[in-house]
Amino acid sequence: MGFKCARAFVAFAVACGAYGSLFAAPPKVVASIAPVHSLVAGVMEGVGTPVLLVKETTSPHDYALRPSDAAMLANANIVFWIGAPLESFLEKPLKANKTRQVALIEAVGVRYPAREGGVWGKDHHAHGHSHGGDSTDPHAWLDPANAGNMVDAIARALTALDAENGKHYEANAAALRQRLTALDHEIEHMLAPVKRAPFIVFHDGYQYFEKRYGLNGVGAITVNPEQKPSAQRLRTLRDKVRKSNVVCVFAEPQYSDGLVKSIIEGTAARYSTWDLLGSNIAPGVDAYFLMMRRLGETGRHCLDVK
Repeated sequence: MGFKCARAFVAFAVACGAYGSLFAAPPKVVASIAPVHSLVAGVMEGVGTPVLLVKETTSPHDYALRPSDAAMLANANIVFWIGAPLESFLEKPLKANKTRQVALIEAVGVRYPAREGGVWGKDHHAHGHSHGGDSTDPHAWLDPANAGNMVDAIARALTALDAENGKHYEANAAALRQRLTALDHEIEHMLAPVKRAPFIVFHDGYQYFEKRYGLNGVGAITVNPEQKPSAQRLRTLRDKVRKSNVVCVFAEPQYSDGLVKSIIEGTAARYSTWDLLGSNIAPGVDAYFLMMRRLGETGRHCLDVK
């Protein structure tokens, strides 16, 4: 190789070094749900792209692995998931394959116990929500501060796996942290005028969002979205809508809105849709931010009684 060609090659290698190695392929990374995928994609931006496991409007609560999913998990270098309290379907295949994995619920700064019952009392005619033997509420990504801790854990794990791109992962994580702080302030400002407005959600998955922004959630139609609430619970909720002057009841796109409509029938309450998975948002780096912003915007619109 001539001197000029060699020098050109070295320059090309240095230039490409900021975007990943010329000689080593980026790690094969799988992310369980869309919010996790978005955070992982942000940390990996410029190096590689993670694969999303649970797609579209499917809920992780009742997801069943397909053969193609099992093969993807078996071939992955690392899997990022929330953990057994949410994606119990991943426990056995991850153990069987001895796949390197990071349960992000372990990285969060704030963890709440799962609340029991819908109106936060037990439904004696329905089974409780299974959290894989863990009483932790797994929906921790709905607090941007927790998402920031997840980003740090993702960057550490990827750097341990792919040290050559470690500085790139760290820089991306720092940039994401700044975006998350700005997002948090934006949503806080957005929801400040409607903090006192009482509302009911479809399933009890919004505790982190409620507490982060001081919102007045007064109940849920169900704890386990796979199990229809009892007739007794529905009567209790209809009564609560009237007595508590509930402003809005939030449905979810993964499930029929029939129960929501029946609960608010004959009352002044409105209904809208909250989507804690960002099911109708294109997966990618911006998906988490769009999902959270939509939660804030939808909440403000439905809870504003002016």
